[in-house]
Amino acid sequence: MEYKITGDNLQIVTLFLNEGEKIYAEAGSMVYMSDNIKMEAKARGGLLKGIGRKLMGETFFMTEFYPEHGKGYVGFAGNAPGKIKEIELNGSSFIVQKDAFLCAEDGVELSMAFQKRLGSIFFGGEGFILERLSGNGKAFIHACGDFVEMELKEGEKIKVDTGSVVGWEESVKYEITTVRGIKTIFFGGEGLFLTILEGPGKVILQSMTLHNLAMAIYPFLPHQNTSGRSGVIGTFFDETLGR
Repeated sequence: MEYKITGDNLQIVTLFLNEGEKIYAEAGSMVYMSDNIKMEAKARGGLLKGIGRKLMGETFFMTEFYPEHGKGYVGFAGNAPGKIKEIELNGSSFIVQKDAFLCAEDGVELSMAFQKRLGSIFFGGEGFILERLSGNGKAFIHACGDFVEMELKEGEKIKVDTGSVVGWEESVKYEITTVRGIKTIFFGGEGLFLTILEGPGKVILQSMTLHNLAMAIYPFLPHQNTSGRSGVIGTFFDETLGR
């Protein structure tokens, strides 16, 4: 299978399939496909794995795609401005944040990965449940902003803003630490907790989280108010009249 990622911060990945090849994707992520591509919604792995995907923030049913009568292609995109990254698996595993999975070859398995440390469970920006990609083949993930990839050496540690970690190899250790200093906690603007990643292994970080993106655009969205006006014009009059 070949692929091509196009775009800058609103990327699309196009997968070129030979006859007999099959991929699956998160429901609703397909953008376009050739006429000979067939698709079918399936609860891959049965009922329990379907429930597990719901807990991870994915859909119960995954959509499978395969070409008939020759080669075909399918294009997929994420649900927010950001990047798409290929993860190559050769019997290995890669842990990613919830909702990061986009699509994968049939030989890749998507499953739940629980946090091991108590602090990570309650305070980790990625939540209690993460996603594990394992098996053999290519998988594609997406997240907001731009990606920063780092290869950590044995024992090398980095501290990351909680929620900015996209994924890491399973050899990387992951835990949560509190920010030190009362003044820093209340006035530093960085939150109460940081994520510590310890090598060896690869980690992928994102420059923008979906939460931060939503908070950035929220003041510019039209809002209903008690005067019955909404939108830009209503906001203008309210500010002008001092309401």
